[in-house]
Amino acid sequence: MAESMTGLKRSHRCTEVSKTNIGETVTVMGWVQKSRNKGGIIFVDLRDRSGLLQIIFEESDCGAEYFKKAEKLRSEFVIAVVGKVTERAGSVNENLATGDIEVRATELRILSEAETPPFPIEEDSKTKEDLRLKYRYLDLRRPDIQKNLMLRSKVANITRQFLIEEGFLEIETPMLTKSTPEGARDYLVPSRVHPGNFYALPQSPQLFKQLLMCSGYDRYFQIARCFRDEDLRADRQPEFTQIDMELSFVDVDDVIDVNERLLKKLFKEVLDIDVALPIQRMTWQEAMDRFGSDKPDLRFGMELVDVTETVKDCEFVVFKGAIENGGSVRGINAKGQGAMPRKKIDALVSFAKDYGAKGLAYLAVNEDGTYKSSFAKFMKEEELKALVEKMDGESGDLLLFAADKNKVVYDVLGALRVHLAEQLELLDKNEYKFLWVTEFPLLEYSEEQGRYMAMHHPFTMPMEEDIPLIDTEPGKVRAKAYDIVLNGTELGGGSVRIFQNHVQEKMFEALGFTKEQAYDRFGFLLNAFKYGVPPHAGLAYGLDRLVMLMAKEDSIRDVIAFPKVKDASCLMTDAPNIVDDIQLDELMIEIKKKSEE
Repeated sequence: MAESMTGLKRSHRCTEVSKTNIGETVTVMGWVQKSRNKGGIIFVDLRDRSGLLQIIFEESDCGAEYFKKAEKLRSEFVIAVVGKVTERAGSVNENLATGDIEVRATELRILSEAETPPFPIEEDSKTKEDLRLKYRYLDLRRPDIQKNLMLRSKVANITRQFLIEEGFLEIETPMLTKSTPEGARDYLVPSRVHPGNFYALPQSPQLFKQLLMCSGYDRYFQIARCFRDEDLRADRQPEFTQIDMELSFVDVDDVIDVNERLLKKLFKEVLDIDVALPIQRMTWQEAMDRFGSDKPDLRFGMELVDVTETVKDCEFVVFKGAIENGGSVRGINAKGQGAMPRKKIDALVSFAKDYGAKGLAYLAVNEDGTYKSSFAKFMKEEELKALVEKMDGESGDLLLFAADKNKVVYDVLGALRVHLAEQLELLDKNEYKFLWVTEFPLLEYSEEQGRYMAMHHPFTMPMEEDIPLIDTEPGKVRAKAYDIVLNGTELGGGSVRIFQNHVQEKMFEALGFTKEQAYDRFGFLLNAFKYGVPPHAGLAYGLDRLVMLMAKEDSIRDVIAFPKVKDASCLMTDAPNIVDDIQLDELMIEIKKKSEE
């Protein structure tokens, strides 16, 4: 039966007890990790968020009543213990912070009993994730998950302190706002007071933070909850947290400077890692040409090589056709992988097809200098030799080629180099390679929509020298946009914003909006701009992604307290779920049943 803790007050968390407390009486509380009855002496490992502490129950210390109670202890019971700190009688446990001491109990209260959990509460659990997420409140007791969430709290706290010291004001923006469908899908919230009308949950505080700059707040930040109704991946959730900021009277270098210093402080204080400043910068075009990705992982080489000129006169129809259609031929060199079995090469071809390739051409340079290739018979000896030379190929190398439109080639080889690096174990989680990617294209053409779309959002400033191209060659316009990338993951992105009316109008024209449509969607921002708007710029980090990389985890679910699964549902609460008809009636909403085929 559960007891009260009346009259007891916890004096220490488990690992706050140390050798300096030997001889003192302490009161500790927590969960039973393990209980071992050795006959006449009971060893209990007590756990709280700080770690483990060994408790010893002996009848001579605690008396018959408490000893009898101690015999009942099972895993996950919640207990309070009063006892004396002593030097550990047995051998010291080097793996525990409290491995050189123990507490000899004089009093025990069982605050709460526990059923046997559906899986062990232990680090590096092998239990299936679905089961752990169903019982997330138990999963959150695991020391590794608790360390992650404590690390997350520390990152948020240091960020907040740093930005306040840099003159930023923390200001909250609304959760219930207007839907502006330009980008990912909005989560919609029906209004009871305005039947048939909907709020949207914010995908980001973008428009509001720009309004705050119009209102003269100069530097704003917010650790903001954001929502996007999109398909999930390991580093995506339907609700997530941004470290969001906006600054007035600044340009690209000012935003980059403050954020480099923030990253340096975070990595030093949290992980004791020195981030060398300035962080390397690379234009979007260079990143695509060298790595096939706008978020390149710089921890390994295997860069893309453009061999279009080298093979342009060859008779291999795949290369020839791609070049004639305005595409390119590019390759990567998997050093030392020339002896890769055919079965594994076929698996790489299959992987490439998942990214839009029709196939993957390969050439292995044998140790004797001969070639094993899928296309060698279509090329002359000197052409093959020139190709291997261009690829910096040596004996034992495997050369892999994609030939298609540039976008497909980039996508395929960009993904393939990372896939190979994973297979070859080239990715070191203890290495942190930062990169700023700059000068993104302002617009990208959507075949689906039949128009240009903003690559970031419609308020991104073009490079000044490219503004005249908006009317004539919109696809060539570069943006004053920048992403911060770490180990192949985009940590955050931002841009200088358009603040001149004539540039904003040109942007809307390029996106296919009439003046009326632009005002219908963004009128409140455009009207605000009529009353004096400072040049401004900003950036937002995905806090979840940043913490995931700092904690060396593979999924952001491991650094979020209550995450959703791939279909955006919560296994623990069964959300989303049906609601009562009376609630729907109040909102004047009727559920339309899908007609059966």
